[in-house]
Amino acid sequence: MNIMVIDATFWVAISFLIFIGALVYLKIPQKINELLNKLILDIKNEIDESEKLRQEAKVLLDNAQNKLNTAQTVSNDILQQAKKDSDHLIIEMNDKFHKFSEIKKNLAENKISQMKEAALKEIKDVSIRIAVDSVKKIINTSVDKSKLDGLFEKNLEETKIALKKISS
Repeated sequence: MNIMVIDATFWVAISFLIFIGALVYLKIPQKINELLNKLILDIKNEIDESEKLRQEAKVLLDNAQNKLNTAQTVSNDILQQAKKDSDHLIIEMNDKFHKFSEIKKNLAENKISQMKEAALKEIKDVSIRIAVDSVKKIINTSVDKSKLDGLFEKNLEETKIALKKISS
């Protein structure tokens, strides 16, 4: 029985050596090593590619952030410029309104002044007509010259007083 055990063990050992020899002869460990190296290289390439993509994504994110910051700055500048323009427009419109009001006021004052001068002229003309008519009536009624001169002086003084009151 010992011989059979040795015999079976011997054949198992021989079979194992033949199996190992066949593996070495067929270069299976080298192929496994190459396969594992290829897998390691593929994984390393994928890691490198993902790192490269991460760097590109970071650059894109930084560019997008810069564009966003620039857009925000431009937006703020546009808002500030619009506010300045609107303030300037309001001031300009206010100035135009005041100038227009001043022109209207001056025109009204000139018109009032012209109307006042026209009224004074008309009053003077009426006063002169009244004085002339009074003189004509006196002359027509044949009053003597001394009364005529006195009446003329009196009417002249009254007219001067009336004109002074109107002028004031």
